[in-house]
Amino acid sequence: MAKGGFPGMGGGNMNNLLKQAQKFQKQMEDLQKDLEEKTFEGKAGGGAVVAVANGKKQLIDIKIDAEVVDPDDIEMLQDLILTACNAALKTAEAETANEMGKLTGGMNIPGLF
Repeated sequence: MAKGGFPGMGGGNMNNLLKQAQKFQKQMEDLQKDLEEKTFEGKAGGGAVVAVANGKKQLIDIKIDAEVVDPDDIEMLQDLILTACNAALKTAEAETANEMGKLTGGMNIPGLF
């Protein structure tokens, strides 16, 4: 075997590539941890319903203003809750995609998040 790596592979270049891959992996892990600790809000009905999701895209809280609780119109409340939840999850997804895009230079790497 040639000194510094595999024959014909340019050992120094291979080492640099490995170091870059390890650095990228560490950056990805750090970014994922940071995003998982963030929270994202979605609102509906002018803030009458607020849903909070974490960076893992899990709902962690729902706040409902007592004024929108009308026993004769449960459907409206259900719609407001769905709208707020979807807005929170969409915000979490957009933030994750934005931060990932910064790290990957806009490359779409399936399965990262």
